[in-house]
Amino acid sequence: MSPDSAPAAQEPDPPSPHAPPPGLAALFLAFARMSLAGFGGVLVFARHAIVDQHRWMTAEEFNETFALCHFLPGPNIVNLSMVFGSRLRGIAGGVAAFTGLLLPPTLIMTVLAIIYARFGDVEVLRRILAGISCAAVGLLIAVVFRMMTPLLKRMDVVVIILMLGVFTAIGVLRWPLQAVLLVAIPLSIGVTYLMRRKVAA
Repeated sequence: MSPDSAPAAQEPDPPSPHAPPPGLAALFLAFARMSLAGFGGVLVFARHAIVDQHRWMTAEEFNETFALCHFLPGPNIVNLSMVFGSRLRGIAGGVAAFTGLLLPPTLIMTVLAIIYARFGDVEVLRRILAGISCAAVGLLIAVVFRMMTPLLKRMDVVVIILMLGVFTAIGVLRWPLQAVLLVAIPLSIGVTYLMRRKVAA
């Protein structure tokens, strides 16, 4: 048999960016762990679990899903649990992720609220809470930079200008959030549509 007729060596397929979709119990447990670890906010731990640990989404998909949840009414991370769970396992998946996210901290906070009502005026406790708030701010800044990475890698000037414009309008100029979003959302959709149409042409 000639070398040309020999079957080509099978090269290993590149690893898929997505892992198999989790079951309902896995969704519940994953979001329960996020909520229990999420001191100062669950977003940091949600992104790590969904993108880095379980590979249920790519970084770009997470950013797009979180952006959608950010513009819906209600807490962003709660919206994310419902949208993410429903995307993988339908309505039951959304309920499983939602329940896992809220049930453990609700039980814990009920107990802590009773304790705080009794000992909340203790000065040592106030100092502890102040230190925790500093750590929470640091975690939030860290996840913001990680979410920005996919955008910066593309080096898309228009996208970066839009991002900086929204940040300046809300964070620096203190313009009303609703007014900025009413302009930024249609503008972002229009720019994205034109850019994809230009690439497809």
